[in-house]
This record gives sequence, structure tokens and C-alpha cells, in this order.
Amino acid sequence: MQKQLDIATMEKAVQGVYDIAHPVRLRILEFLDVNGASSVSAIADGIGEDRLTVSQSLKKMRDAELVKTRRKGVFIYYELNGDYPAGLFVCARKLYGYMTDDFSYLIDGCKKILPRDFTTMTANHIKLFAHIDKMRILECLTLFGECCVSDIVEKTGIDQIKVSQYLKRMRDNGFVTARRDGRFVFYNITDGIHKTVVKCLHRHFS
Repeated sequence: MQKQLDIATMEKAVQGVYDIAHPVRLRILEFLDVNGASSVSAIADGIGEDRLTVSQSLKKMRDAELVKTRRKGVFIYYELNGDYPAGLFVCARKLYGYMTDDFSYLIDGCKKILPRDFTTMTANHIKLFAHIDKMRILECLTLFGECCVSDIVEKTGIDQIKVSQYLKRMRDNGFVTARRDGRFVFYNITDGIHKTVVKCLHRHFS
């Protein structure tokens, strides 16, 4: 079984998650996932944004180690840094395919640009769990499976009141499920972007 990420690593990872929880940045990452290494001008033209906005977004994501650069002559090309965050788009495309019955998005290895409104919705969805304590709770449920509040408190060190509050919010947002067994309530993580993020972070930072 994988170990939980240490606090310092998780804080760094969560900052990266927070950085991509923005429609323009997510569309830039998607463009790189589909088209590979690209220049600022190619990205700007491809997603329909001005070059300054794209450059600023790329700098922030490079600092977060989400993208990396390579120089070819006088040009600088940007590309995704490993399989994270590429794994997010695998999940997002399948989710969109199931939601719309567009089976082309369900084909393994699909590299299609998602509709802009869906990408915006996904970015807003990521914002809901891009928080250090929420991510540590989701990590706990991913690694250890179904847990009650006291189990999560023991494994994460987060105060019980905070754990209960975050679990309620994440249940309302569809990130976790709950079932009662006697006087205990057990929580488990659902499938979706949030679970994919946790798994990608572990592959990237472990």
C-alpha cells in the first residue's frame, strides 16, 4: 500500500491543483495534452486567448511543475510535465462521453478537445476540493478505503470538527458517500476527477 504524502509535499501538490482550477489554465493544459509541445503563440491561437494571458498562466504552471519548457533556436516550447495532469483529461473525456452519449470520447487514447463550457465546469469542480485538508481526507479514503471520522482523524491528524465539516461539504458536492452502521458513519470516495487527481499526485510526487 502506498504511503500518504508528507505535509510539505501535499501542500506543494495542492498548490498545483489550485493553479489548474482556472478555465484558461485548464484549457492550456488540454491544448498541450492534445497537441504536444507548443509555443505561446500556437497555444494562444489554439484556445482563443491573448498571448499575455497565456504567458502569465504558463509561468504560474511552470512554477508549479505542471509544465516544462525546452528551447529550439529562438523559440521556447511548453509541454506537460509527465502524466500529471494528463491523467485528468482521460477522466474528463470519459465523464463527458458518458454524460452526452458521445462515444468518441470513450475510446481509449482519445485526444479530443472538450467543449469550452465543460472545461469551465471541470475547473470550477476542481476548485471545490483544491484545499490541503480536503485533499488529505480524499487521499486517506483513496489509500485506505472506507473510513469513519475517527479513522480519518487518526490517519491525517486533522481536528475532528474540521474532518466532519469537510466530509459534509464533500458529500454535498458528490466527492464522498456515507453509510451508517450502528452509531458509526463510514465514508468512501466516489469516482471522478477528484479521485483521479489524488492518484496522479501520488504517481507524480511519490
